[in-house]
This record gives sequence, structure tokens and C-alpha cells, in this order.
Amino acid sequence: MGMINEQYKKPIIVAVVIVVALLAYSVLTMKDTRNISEKVSDAVQEMENRTPGQELGDAVKDAGDKLGDKIKENTEPAPLPAP
Repeated sequence: MGMINEQYKKPIIVAVVIVVALLAYSVLTMKDTRNISEKVSDAVQEMENRTPGQELGDAVKDAGDKLGDKIKENTEPAPLPAP
């Protein structure tokens, strides 16, 4: 009887892993059925729940992105003259 359990142990584990993976995939790819007002409400609520540190981090990132764009513009090589 112990031999039967060992024989089916690996296939059962594989089957469980496959079922869990399929469930996770279905949850992650589920269609968003909220209407526009619910989506806006969720976005506003998410913005209100941000800590001052998170807001400061966003501001620093935005400033860095703008500075990086400016540096990129100023360091691009000049176009070559036409022959």
C-alpha cells in the first residue's frame, strides 16, 4: 500500500502545480469589469493613500527624468553638413 502512494505522489504534485498555475494565469489576465467612475474613484483613492515620502520620491524621479532629457538634448552630436 505504501508503494502505491509513492507511485502517485509525483503526478499528483505536478497536477496541483499545473492547476495553481492555470488559476494564477486566469486571475492575472481577468478582464477589468469596473465602470469609468469606479476606475477614477480607485485612482483618486490611490493618490490619497500615498505617503509624503512616496510623493517626494516621485517628484525626484520626475525631476531626474526631465534633467536626463535636457542632458540628452544638449549632448547630441550636431548633424553633419551635406556634401
